[in-house]
Amino acid sequence: MALTVRVVYCGAGYKSKYLQLKKKLEDEFPGRLDISGEGTPQATGFFEVTVAGKLIHSKKKGDGYVDTESKFLKLVAAIKAALAQG
Repeated sequence: MALTVRVVYCGAGYKSKYLQLKKKLEDEFPGRLDISGEGTPQATGFFEVTVAGKLIHSKKKGDGYVDTESKFLKLVAAIKAALAQG
C-alpha cells in the first residue's frame, strides 16, 4: 500500500512548486507514494506537507517552501520513517 503524502498550497500561484515537489518525491520513492495536492481557492500563503497524516513541513510555521536540499531531506527522512513503520 502506498504512503499518503498530501500538500495544501496557495491556489493563487504555488501549483508549480507543488508539481516540482511531487515529481522529486516520485523520483525518490517510485511507486511507493500516493501524493495529492490541493490548491486553496484564495491567496493564503499555504505550503503545508503532511506525511501519513502528520504535518512535516509548514510555510505558515516558518519553513518556507521546500526549496533547499535540507528541507527536501527532512521530508525524505519523514517518509522513510513512515514507510518503515507501515
